[in-house]
Amino acid sequence: MITTEPIQPDCRALVLFGATGDLARRMLWPSLYALDCEGLLPGDFQLVGTASSPLGDAEFISRVQEAIRSSANAELYDETRFAAFARRICYVSVKVAEPGGLAPLARALRAGEGGVIFYLSTGPQLFAPICTALRDAGLVDAKSRLVVEKPIGTDMASARLVNQVMGTSFAESQVFRIDHYLGKEAVQNLLALRFANAIFEPLWNATAIDHVQITVAETVGVGGRWPFYDATGALRDMVQSHLLQLLCLVAMEPPAGFTPSAVRNEKVKVLWSLRPITHETVATHTVRGQYTAGFSEGAAAPGYLSEAGAAPASDTESFVALKVEVDNWRWAGVPFYLRTGKRLQVRSSEIVIQFKPAPFNIYASVGQVLAANTLLIKLQPEEMITLSLMHNKPGLNEVRLGEVPLNLSLNGAFAGNRRRISYERMLLDVLRNNSALFVRRDEVEASWQWIDGIIEGWRATGQKVKPYPAGSAGPTAAIALTERHGHSWHE
Repeated sequence: MITTEPIQPDCRALVLFGATGDLARRMLWPSLYALDCEGLLPGDFQLVGTASSPLGDAEFISRVQEAIRSSANAELYDETRFAAFARRICYVSVKVAEPGGLAPLARALRAGEGGVIFYLSTGPQLFAPICTALRDAGLVDAKSRLVVEKPIGTDMASARLVNQVMGTSFAESQVFRIDHYLGKEAVQNLLALRFANAIFEPLWNATAIDHVQITVAETVGVGGRWPFYDATGALRDMVQSHLLQLLCLVAMEPPAGFTPSAVRNEKVKVLWSLRPITHETVATHTVRGQYTAGFSEGAAAPGYLSEAGAAPASDTESFVALKVEVDNWRWAGVPFYLRTGKRLQVRSSEIVIQFKPAPFNIYASVGQVLAANTLLIKLQPEEMITLSLMHNKPGLNEVRLGEVPLNLSLNGAFAGNRRRISYERMLLDVLRNNSALFVRRDEVEASWQWIDGIIEGWRATGQKVKPYPAGSAGPTAAIALTERHGHSWHE
């Protein structure tokens, strides 16, 4: 949970590159406003929006106001509060590629002793030019911090190049690579569930767990992002970042403490332990899919190749399912099934921990079948944790067993608490200089190295995308991926 302890004023400003973009409008400005409403921004903290568009302060602040009023934090909107928030804001038009293009930014930043946070809410192709321009303009010092969104590169080589360029301007300790999934309350509670309770950790291994499933399913298509998405695909867009980060939190060893280095050391060990998927195993361990026309959320939905801006032919995957194996002492023999896709039947992000069945069924003599216990951790659209247990049904008849869910609804258990945008937590951690939930350079490069092996396997074997209708659960081959090992996807 976010506490209301005051922020030490070691940062004097946040500069948001891409301040007029979609992410800034939907997530960042509403999150900054919420933090300000709760007194979590330093008193004289300056907010500088930058982009290439020529806008005046008044016009830009009006856009920020509209973004907050139409966001998930709209309930916090108050004219007096916003007026105070607006006094922090100014807008600067910059030309990153031109010599001296950041001079207006340098003039807009107020002098002070604290550092400046530079948040790059831009296309990844601008990360390196912006970092270089900031360095050349003399705007970076030992107190500066850099926040960058995914993707960091498109493969191992490009990720390493981006990291090297950032490293010429910022020390690794100053870089915050953000993955907003790690800011979700349910994800943070996954760590608490494991390491703050004694009942699960002794069972959190290959002795008790049969398999693990991680699903991030979306009902929307690629929409107006088709050119970007087609150059990326589901594997690079979602698996390399969100799903592998969730896998790391499930599979990591207990850290020595809840410190940035301790947590991230254990996460990268998981990535190093992933068994490579090569051209020899890619056909049996992966499924690629692409949605066709169908019905989604009660309406007709176009196919991937009929979206706005689409090319007439493309083999880019909008769905991917993987069977992943972690080769270490704790997880040897336990498959991790990952899947993600667009235009699927339901919107859902969840982690399923499937325990092994009881070693002997004493109720078999009375015709009762035992179901293995399942721990379900839902991340969206609602955040909750459910443990399924076998229970005797009430009545005077013979033994009748059934599954009963033991539910912990975060909304119900903490009904008085506002449901937060995950970026609120991430921005607050940047202010506090706490990088525990951010991705370190070696994590990025280790994940890309593993992903590159899959992509090379697809190329070597010519594995094509399998069609699936919009509004379905994905290609039927994804069902076979689990069932050939005696497992089924949780639906």
